[in-house]
Amino acid sequence: MSEVYLRRLSRWQAEQQRDAVADVHVAAYHGASGAEYRDRQGFLSRFEQHVQRPAFDMVVADMGGLVGCAYGYRIPRTGDWWSGFRGELPTDIEELTASSRTFLLAELMVLPAHRRVGVATRLGEWLLARLDTDLVVAAVDRSGYDHENAAAGTLRAWGWTKLGELGSHAPSGSDAGPGRAGAAQEVWIRRPPE
Repeated sequence: MSEVYLRRLSRWQAEQQRDAVADVHVAAYHGASGAEYRDRQGFLSRFEQHVQRPAFDMVVADMGGLVGCAYGYRIPRTGDWWSGFRGELPTDIEELTASSRTFLLAELMVLPAHRRVGVATRLGEWLLARLDTDLVVAAVDRSGYDHENAAAGTLRAWGWTKLGELGSHAPSGSDAGPGRAGAAQEVWIRRPPE
């Protein structure tokens, strides 16, 4: 297999690559047969909103064409992202969010042919390497697809901790986690090493 190169994209570059990123999304998540158009349009709508978020950052894996990407942004200080959290949200998490010290890993996706060779790990490391936040958060759909179980397993292997769950009335639209609005999600966190 040829070398996979990583590169960071500016907000403008990310917007220019939106169709290629949407192609990766559809291929990486290969949902129900016949639903590709709906899945692609839903992703493009979320991506358009995510790109406008404060501190948006994106890294892509390229091998003569995109084979994966990871991106995220700071969670809004209002704390609305946490609406629907089941149970009591720890005070330190609320404080870090209110002080704009929380970054959301909104998407991490790799084409099936490039999985299990370290591409996702490299994408995650590159994306998070230059963050100056005290908490990184990811939300994983619990709808039962294999890729979502793989996502939780990957986060666990990277040393992330499951914090809890967001209910099905969790944030929608621009502040939804990586999954579809309305789906129950597991919330995973990672604190930078001290």
